Amino acid sequence: MEPERLKREFGNDFSFWGGLDTQHILPHGTPAEIEAEVERLMKVFGKGGGYIFAPGHNIQDLVPVENIDAMFRPAVKYR
Repeated sequence: MEPERLKREFGNDFSFWGGLDTQHILPHGTPAEIEAEVERLMKVFGKGGGYIFAPGHNIQDLVPVENIDAMFRPAVKYR
């Protein structure tokens, strides 16, 4: 999905929840990559309100703890 297009086309009518890729970026990305992606999602979907940050699905057991921490740090910073 393209967050920029979704926000542009539907941001006035819908709130967005989730969005962080739990199949690729969260289990396999570096903490820096995860932080950058969370920051990007929050800036795109959060512009003007209407965004609830969360992973796109359940966090699987193969996700390193460092990556879960990397997901929450920017979420708190940019809330």
